[in-house]
Amino acid sequence: MIFGTTQPESPDNKWRRQLDQFVKAHQQELGALAWGLWLENGDSQGTIGINLQPQPHFVYCPKEVIAKLNDHVENRLQEVIGIIEHYQPEIEVVMVGIGKDQIKLIHFEPQPAPPDCFQQIGQDVDSLLDLLEELLAKQLQD
Repeated sequence: MIFGTTQPESPDNKWRRQLDQFVKAHQQELGALAWGLWLENGDSQGTIGINLQPQPHFVYCPKEVIAKLNDHVENRLQEVIGIIEHYQPEIEVVMVGIGKDQIKLIHFEPQPAPPDCFQQIGQDVDSLLDLLEELLAKQLQD
């Protein structure tokens, strides 16, 4: 790809770009959510996922399901599994975006750190889930 050349955006890439924009705009809220869910469940439920179908909503992706998916795609998710395995909830956010027949890793270090995001936002997990799902639905309509 030559930089500066714009290629038409396919539907497969549109959701990824929109999700990237959403994550960039809402890093503190996502950091707060990730920390709040970590406090409630640790990693017992799996990795947080954002399922975009039929409407954006948060889900858990159990490790067994990700491992099974990795088997089905000939071990192409090894890097994703490595990042999930070494997740440090006190400093980073790791989520899996789930689009139509595709996934996207969401991995970033919010500023401030997730525990501080949670404290500063000052909302409970259910309120954060509702807020973020509503904001993401609006983002995907554009």
